[in-house]
Amino acid sequence: MVTKSPKAAPPTGPDDRPIGALDNYFQISARGSTVGREIRGGIVTFFTMSYILALNPLIIGTKPDGSGNLLGGLPYLDQAGAVIDANVNQATTMVAAATALIAGLMTIAMGVFGRFPIGIATGLGLNALLAVVIAPQMTWPQAMGLILIEGILIAILVLTGFRTAVFRAVPRSLRTGISVGIGLFICFVGLVDGGIVRKPEGAPPVELGINGSLIGWPMLVFVIGLFGVAILYAKRVKGAMLISILGATVIALVIELIGQIGGKTDDNPAGWVLNKPEFTGALSVPNLGLIGQVDPFGAFGAAFAEGFKINIFVPLLLLVFALLLADFFDTMGTVVAVGAEGNLLDRRGNPPYLSRILFVDSVAAAAGGVGSVSSNTSYIESAAGVGEGARTGLASVVTGVGFLLAMFFAPLINLVPSEAATPALVFVGFLMISQVVKVDWTDIEEGLPAFLTMVLMPFTFSITIGIGAGFIMYTVLKLVRGKARKVHPVMYVVAGAFVIYFIQGLLVQAVG
Repeated sequence: MVTKSPKAAPPTGPDDRPIGALDNYFQISARGSTVGREIRGGIVTFFTMSYILALNPLIIGTKPDGSGNLLGGLPYLDQAGAVIDANVNQATTMVAAATALIAGLMTIAMGVFGRFPIGIATGLGLNALLAVVIAPQMTWPQAMGLILIEGILIAILVLTGFRTAVFRAVPRSLRTGISVGIGLFICFVGLVDGGIVRKPEGAPPVELGINGSLIGWPMLVFVIGLFGVAILYAKRVKGAMLISILGATVIALVIELIGQIGGKTDDNPAGWVLNKPEFTGALSVPNLGLIGQVDPFGAFGAAFAEGFKINIFVPLLLLVFALLLADFFDTMGTVVAVGAEGNLLDRRGNPPYLSRILFVDSVAAAAGGVGSVSSNTSYIESAAGVGEGARTGLASVVTGVGFLLAMFFAPLINLVPSEAATPALVFVGFLMISQVVKVDWTDIEEGLPAFLTMVLMPFTFSITIGIGAGFIMYTVLKLVRGKARKVHPVMYVVAGAFVIYFIQGLLVQAVG
């Protein structure tokens, strides 16, 4: 199949020859890879994930909690009601450093313990939920306490075998739908972060570029990067994605140096979308002051103060449930998609060392709370590294080292604009969608749940919602057609949990 690199014989070249115990531990030759491929794949994954080092500080580092403080306990406003810019800058600096540290450590853990080519970092979506919905209701340490609780609960589900059982209970058609849906999702992410698809002020929900046209130098960089990776891949050039990212970055730097394009604003819609490529230095001293600023049970204190208050307790419980469910199934979808892209799944559609992979991911969620950076989770952008040839945990070690170095070389990360990195995501979306032929579209019981899973992921911008809709539709169709016994019991439990997830707003109103 064109989306997967065929398993190769152990390499014989001096640069790619397996290195003894390293090869045996990571099963590099057994999985048809080489040390060189793993390093290239790990670097590509890092570059496609590195945007989180810029986005997470902006999302959670600039928002006050219910007490009016930023992360780190810094006041957001002065006595006159004006934003204290120095405090915001300090908070975002601390978030950036802690984000890189937790991502680096947990990605290395995934590589060494889980032995799977997946990078881990703060989950987008979850951090926005934390900043916009949860933190304004409490203090930042209490909000991070909920993240810690959520991670511990997921770890318990792994240790009891329930999370693994859920993973194994999912039928193949839904697994395929998840993989294809995530391919469409990351393609959409790449197009949005690359500035090619935007949300206009008018009637249509999205449009091409600016007023339906590709305008501005940053969009040209994206187009060059996309054609570059496609041509290099078609020519079977090793390191096609990495070369494309680096080449597009050089072009972006030259354009910004000459043209002074600037960042995207309302007055400058044709500017760089996420970060302006510029050299602001090479080294920086990381500020890790946020580590350990977590209050595990403080959020529930108000519910038990002077008696039990159900109108406080239930909404908090539903918040934890929403975090848990989103983290739980985002990871499942990511592992399935990355494993399928790398031809790493067994006949039942399960990756090797499944329990280990899920356990590391659950620990990462809790670590995000301890590090005050929001829940950490597996990144679907890892599929870009797999597309580059990564097949083992060694690639994750390389990615993790990249994050640890980023704590000290953070200014250099800003050299790579999103327009240079996101074409790789679009291309990986193409690689992943070819699995759509595995679904029996003539059978509504198999086809419709897979279809809903595929389309709702990009259309709702949520992997969890796509998976939930597919699970519920699959279970309902089997029931109405008299095939209840063919549905794994775990599927009924999960489908029921998703029903609660989808109506949690009504439940909060009912107890409010």
